[in-house]
Amino acid sequence: MQRNYYRSWALAVLITAGVQQAQAQIQPTEAITTAAPSLRIPADARAGGMGNIGLATSPDANSGFWNLAKAPFAEKRTAIGVNYAPWMREVADDMYLLGLSGYHRFDSLQAITGSIRYFNLGDFKLKDINGSVLQTTRPYELSIDLGYARKLSEKFAVGIALRYINSSLASGTYGGTQYKPGEAVAGDVSLFYTGKNEEGQGFSAGLTLSNIGSRIGYTEDAAEKEFLPANLGVGGAYTAVLNEDNRITFGLDVNKLLVPEMPATEEGRKDYYEQSSLSGLGKGFGNKAWQYGAGVEFSYRNIFQLRAGYFGESEKQGNRKGLTAGLGFHYDIFSVNLSYLAPSGTKAQANPLGNSLQFGLRLGF
Repeated sequence: MQRNYYRSWALAVLITAGVQQAQAQIQPTEAITTAAPSLRIPADARAGGMGNIGLATSPDANSGFWNLAKAPFAEKRTAIGVNYAPWMREVADDMYLLGLSGYHRFDSLQAITGSIRYFNLGDFKLKDINGSVLQTTRPYELSIDLGYARKLSEKFAVGIALRYINSSLASGTYGGTQYKPGEAVAGDVSLFYTGKNEEGQGFSAGLTLSNIGSRIGYTEDAAEKEFLPANLGVGGAYTAVLNEDNRITFGLDVNKLLVPEMPATEEGRKDYYEQSSLSGLGKGFGNKAWQYGAGVEFSYRNIFQLRAGYFGESEKQGNRKGLTAGLGFHYDIFSVNLSYLAPSGTKAQANPLGNSLQFGLRLGF
């Protein structure tokens, strides 16, 4: 039952549209649901070990997933990263998140970034209200980004990105309704400030407004389109150089989901679907969906890294919480990262992502 519930949570938009999964008897979460929720899942093993933070940490190949304005400050001219995470391994064995990202600096002032994120939700049996199997489908979510970042000064940079999103929950006709993959286009705006000195010590800050764009419809009924997980994120990080060999970084990120809550009344739901993306963005400031993370990274000679962190969410965001840990190893152009999310809670209150691993490989040239 728990396995079915968490699949249902991941496919909340589809269930709302009227297609139900068998045996999902647990009451749905109070969290605000959106289309393409995987856009808010960290596809970065380094950040995963630090409490899922990355808005203001040092730039790397995965900066495009967090704050692409960091890219012009990167040490390497070009970097590529790939990350893989088996997802919800406590309740499913066929879900995973795959991320590919990178950047290229044209010079000391500007850079381009790109990333691909693919989230496979595994096999999912669709059943009608009588329990009859309609179809076994394999839902997925795909996003492709392209961004540009430029320094405005020696300490400050701005970045913009354009994103294509394809979200497939089901295909075919059920109950007289034709289902199809949803498509959307969105954009990000990012800011980054660094006050680090030549030794690498100092404070950095980042701000992003992400997933601002069109809404997604999964049926032929254009009137019922779901909001993307628009988000406002603010983060800070401080790096202390202890000596020639050792340094330590502390970071904190806070994120605000900018999506309105679904009203309980029929009339309210009608108004919900009629409002524009811009209107929904403004109303999203009034919800109580928050996410926060804090982490630390110890680095020895820039060869070995040890990480730890904690992240949490408000009930409207999903109410997940957990401790994280991570390791990193760097040699020449190669960097390998591993992160782990420790189990937390018990039974119905258990974090479905507990006991999860994430693997990352980066190449810098």
